[in-house]
Amino acid sequence: MRILFLDQSGKPGGAELSLMDLAKPYGDRCLVALFEDGPFRQRLEQAEIPVTCLLDHGMKVSKDSAWWQGLGSSGDLIALLGKCLRLSRDYDVIYANTSKALVVGALTSWLSGKPFVYHLRDILSREHFSQSNLRIAVTLANARACAVIANSKATREAFIQAGGKSERCHVVYNGFDPAQYQAEPGKVEELRRNLSLSPEQFVIGHFSRLSPWKGQHVLIDAITQISSETRSRIVILLVGSALFGEDDYVQQLHSQVNAAGLGDRVQFLGFRSDIPQLMSACNLVVHSSTSPEPFGRVIVEAMFCGTPVVASQAGGAVELIEPEVTGWLSPPEDATALSQLIERLMGQFQQVAQVAEQAEHVSHARFHLGQTRKLIQGILNNCLETEVS
Repeated sequence: MRILFLDQSGKPGGAELSLMDLAKPYGDRCLVALFEDGPFRQRLEQAEIPVTCLLDHGMKVSKDSAWWQGLGSSGDLIALLGKCLRLSRDYDVIYANTSKALVVGALTSWLSGKPFVYHLRDILSREHFSQSNLRIAVTLANARACAVIANSKATREAFIQAGGKSERCHVVYNGFDPAQYQAEPGKVEELRRNLSLSPEQFVIGHFSRLSPWKGQHVLIDAITQISSETRSRIVILLVGSALFGEDDYVQQLHSQVNAAGLGDRVQFLGFRSDIPQLMSACNLVVHSSTSPEPFGRVIVEAMFCGTPVVASQAGGAVELIEPEVTGWLSPPEDATALSQLIERLMGQFQQVAQVAEQAEHVSHARFHLGQTRKLIQGILNNCLETEVS
């Protein structure tokens, strides 16, 4: 089987990292076609995954734009279609990994007659998408996709509620390679020293792009509400950078930190590639998204690292964590509840360690990359068999 993967981003976000894991076993039997260039292309090349860039700039349409705003990118769409149509001749399946890729992939499938698969990694709701873009996404998926792969039950339910065909939508959780999360203790200690982290400090890590809906401000607000004696032990590592024109939010975070007197307690580390080591250097990982997360990659990564994790109680996150067994859930945007939970966990070292150990064990059973690859391969095989028959 030869697969043409389509992805809109040149930056390595969660969807792109998952795509790398899925594409690697196919080797020269696949091609990842990116709509724009960027560091993700370099990571694909380092992993020896065939890749090409279709445009020298990004498309202008966003998830919340109206249909008429997309007309400004009609030239890009025509160029992408032409290039994808030519590429599709050498492949058996067209596989869209992102929402913009859905549009190009579905139209390419219609023009080429090749089977089309859509990996749905977004919660299709008015909270994140304009009404017109929702309608376009669901219409194209229903019309052309032989299968829609949802990365959580929450994602699947939102797709169906938006009008998507339930019989075509399959839930397959993101998979992870356990070997990538086995950080050497010596390197973790060296990393803590490089970040000037002392053994007495309680290190809380937040791993995601800097964006309002990712809720870094909620975590900072929560820390300000913790008693001063306990707060004096806390250091926060904000790992990630602004990706989509959200630089104003970064400035807002810096202002919030300085106003709260936490300038020496919060480190902005930007984009990092040593996530397993950083997570292993943390005493707690906090996921504080204000809106339902389609999946929550950082939650499972923390579990694989054996680091305790607190997540927002919404969306796909509630499917990943069993409260008090494999982690903890906190109401979205409730800084007070989050502060109380963090302060409680800081005083329950033994119980927290037991939960983290159980979470690591469960993560191997539920989110192993081999299992994810097997499930998706079965879906792809079924698509080809249905096409032939």
